Amino acid sequence: MTDASIPRFTGDASPYAGGDPYADHRTADFPFTHLVDLADRRLGAGVIAANDEFFAERENLLKPEPAVFDPEHFGHKGKIMDGWETRRRRGVSAAEPHPTADDHDWALVRLGAPGVIRGIVLDTAHFRGNYPQAVSVEAVALPGSPSPEDLLAPDVKWTTLVPRTAVGGHAANGFVVDAEQRFTHLRVNQHPDGGIARLRVYGEVAPDPAWLAALGTFDLAALENGGQVEDASDRFYSPATNTIQPGRSRKMDDGWETRRRRDKGNDWISYRLAAQSGIRAVEVDTAYLKGNSAGWASLSVRDGEDGDWTEVLPRTRLQPDTNHRFVLDGTVRATHVRIDIFPDGGISRLRLYGSLTDEGAAALAARHRELGG
Repeated sequence: MTDASIPRFTGDASPYAGGDPYADHRTADFPFTHLVDLADRRLGAGVIAANDEFFAERENLLKPEPAVFDPEHFGHKGKIMDGWETRRRRGVSAAEPHPTADDHDWALVRLGAPGVIRGIVLDTAHFRGNYPQAVSVEAVALPGSPSPEDLLAPDVKWTTLVPRTAVGGHAANGFVVDAEQRFTHLRVNQHPDGGIARLRVYGEVAPDPAWLAALGTFDLAALENGGQVEDASDRFYSPATNTIQPGRSRKMDDGWETRRRRDKGNDWISYRLAAQSGIRAVEVDTAYLKGNSAGWASLSVRDGEDGDWTEVLPRTRLQPDTNHRFVLDGTVRATHVRIDIFPDGGISRLRLYGSLTDEGAAALAARHRELGG
């Protein structure tokens, strides 16, 4: 399903004339980019197969940083692009030199975490005259770790998320998705050939209740377990979602950092857990944040959509570049959590250890069934 309110880009971009290659890049404010990128490599996403990657490798699609353009970068096969680029398709003979209407290239993408997809961006940055004429995207949910052969089997039923749609060169082509289902893999098609720089798949993680039940105690806030950022006071330097990414932060901008406050307020992030949970222990990590870490932090919880926040960790001094661990006084029941930092600065990760309550486990299992799990 497409949304008429989202700008559509078609046609070539102008040839690169020097200077900032992004100066004429066409993009827009999409209504879904505040959600987690389910195709993030940090979550374990991967491009597991493609029918052709003659000019540029399929793995480039999921690089976290924007595509880079070097006008002097050539190799033995031609211009080297920071994206996925296939060779030019040809017809079957001199009498029929053009590809047929059905000819197209494809790539299979494993999402880093299964989830409900709300929006997709196929960015053709720097592909100015060598982008696909049109794109389409299909999705499927398969258990386990299916191979490319498993995904391409004739009995696999794919759901169309983005019908065949004309796109533009050197542009972020965005699509709203309206499919209330849980998916694990995508098939990205470009018609008939060409190049795509980056793929972003925005949505909500839908964890497997059986897996969480087997884990018992786990990180209740983690993206991969269904936690999500609901809101944040400031996203100036880096997104609040970084605080619940897998693993420890590896550099300063892999955490959450706010601008410098010049008032008497403070910064904060609010989170929604996958379901009602019992929290027993907390980690607040300031890794790589040295002269800009938060000075103090407190933690509050709420059980349900409404009601007041209850403080469970009082305002506590934080140290730069340090992982702080706190055992709570008993198990704290919550569906939402808020961390306040004082007065500003940042943290790299927040971990909330505990397990689902019986009520939370039942609600999560019901939601899993609704989504086709």
